[in-house]
Amino acid sequence: MVEHDVRPWGEYWVLEDAETHKVKRILVNPGGRLSLQYHHHRAEVWTIVSGVGTITINDEIKDYTAGNVAQIPLGAHHRIENRTAEPVVFIEVQYGTYFGEDDIVRVEDDYNRA
Repeated sequence: MVEHDVRPWGEYWVLEDAETHKVKRILVNPGGRLSLQYHHHRAEVWTIVSGVGTITINDEIKDYTAGNVAQIPLGAHHRIENRTAEPVVFIEVQYGTYFGEDDIVRVEDDYNRA
């Protein structure tokens, strides 16, 4: 059974959950954006598979399209936003020492979860 969760900005599916890494498929709805966040125990690599995602990593903000890869170092403030009319889908690979959802430190959030 694949872990699946619906969020205010879209939804995600956990494809693999291992001791050394976690892999998610994440869909961001048109107009949706994740909270600006960082992690104490993991870094992430995001690979866009469809759509255009506007990704913030610390002070850098740029658009990523299918095949583009964003490297998010441990502790970096990051978010993805969908400014288009089409869904954005990306694969997130988390690596580090802990992958629980409680390792999300929200700096800013559109849905009052900060």
